[in-house]
Amino acid sequence: MSALPIPSRERLLEQEVRNLGLEVQRLREALASVRDQTPPLPGTRRNGPDPQEAHPLGGSRALAFLRNIITRPNIEVGEYTYYADDDGADRFESRNVLFQTDDPRDRLTIGRFCSIASGVRFLMNGSNHPQAGSTFPFWAFGRGWHERSDIPVRGPITVGNDVWLGLESCVLPGVTIGDGAIIGARAVVTKSVAPYAIVVGNPARVVRMRYDERTVARLLAIRWWEWPPERITRNLPEIVAGRWDDLT
Repeated sequence: MSALPIPSRERLLEQEVRNLGLEVQRLREALASVRDQTPPLPGTRRNGPDPQEAHPLGGSRALAFLRNIITRPNIEVGEYTYYADDDGADRFESRNVLFQTDDPRDRLTIGRFCSIASGVRFLMNGSNHPQAGSTFPFWAFGRGWHERSDIPVRGPITVGNDVWLGLESCVLPGVTIGDGAIIGARAVVTKSVAPYAIVVGNPARVVRMRYDERTVARLLAIRWWEWPPERITRNLPEIVAGRWDDLT
């Protein structure tokens, strides 16, 4: 049985360098994973992500602050509102805002600090069909088929602030969703939703209110989402826990 070859000194050094490189990479990944979880040092100030950054999670394209990637003039989105999609959030306008026309009444407005899950759809007024007679769009095909009737315009879609739109939910034209509302996964929102209501189903229906009338009125008056980042940071434990009486 022949003896195993003895590695040369150069080969051993090369292997050691590779091992050190792998260890450095592991340390870098570990530091990156805990960096955002580490409390700030005394005397330092941290006031959340930069609202002007398009991809605030380390550049990941799976989440985007929509305000910074929107190009259509009839879509308006407030700061910090994000869309999350593992297939890429940058195509929100083309994949999630459907059938939007140039009609100035066909606007989509979304407030600040909204959470929009993957697959949410906003069906704009171009999705409507004529209803006076046949619903078939003959004029779209031409070649002698040019008769058409008026298509109803049901109005803009308006989403308030701090709204959570669940996975694959769908919002129809003319709907207003109030501040703090929650839209359940795959809900189809056909009519307006009151502030701080939770709606589910097709068509979406209210299952409960998040707070009593007094608290809702107070939140609508406080409008914490319009505060400067420094004040939000100072009150973040109360905002997250819903300790509204302790806000300063």
